[in-house]
Amino acid sequence: MEKIVLITGGSRGIGRATSMALAQEGYFVCINYRTDVGSAKSLETEIKRDGGKALALQADISNEQQLLELFAQIDTLNGSLWGLVNNAAILAPQSSLSEMTWERMRKTFDTNVIGTFLCSREAVKRMTKNGGSIVNISSGASKSGAPHEYVDYAATKGAIDTFTLGLSKEVAEHHIRVNAIRPGFIATEMHTIPNRLETVKALIPMKRVGQPIEIAKAVVWLLSEDASYTTGAIIDIAGGK
Repeated sequence: MEKIVLITGGSRGIGRATSMALAQEGYFVCINYRTDVGSAKSLETEIKRDGGKALALQADISNEQQLLELFAQIDTLNGSLWGLVNNAAILAPQSSLSEMTWERMRKTFDTNVIGTFLCSREAVKRMTKNGGSIVNISSGASKSGAPHEYVDYAATKGAIDTFTLGLSKEVAEHHIRVNAIRPGFIATEMHTIPNRLETVKALIPMKRVGQPIEIAKAVVWLLSEDASYTTGAIIDIAGGK
């Protein structure tokens, strides 16, 4: 049977790099996307062309009904869910708290926190029998707080850090490992401010931003048996920042 891994927000940026890296390791990759069907289908085709196994699956993870339908589709595949990479997250434009709307806050927490909780809940139900591994993609913003920029986003990632620690202890006896990665500044489309990445280089001890593949390789390790005694860990991959 195939070892299936679900990557939420798996068609672009860190998600795309992770999907490709896991497919190269022999996993059956389920590429979740919310709206960008073109990128997801293109990635599915690319993985299959290279000899891997992949399936693009649409769902807004902040919508419980869509999420349940997503996992129901996974249940029909010839394999068992071994891994979950909680990568999907949204980031609104820079703003101080005093200017943030209720709609922005609610949408950010619904996707970044509730969506991660729901995906993990459904994954744990399926992993309890045979074990598995969950990797949460947090952010260096959970430590900095992102003042005057994204305190809402930073707070959601702080919640993910705490969730990682608690869930890891809750499911450890079922041979389910739960870990997190806190990326620093990574070269992805999430950064919409012109020259943002060039500006922050001076603040990073390694004097460069990271690449999505550098996060993906850590995810591959955490999902593998090489990390069999690692759970409840939060790994900073941020160039020393």
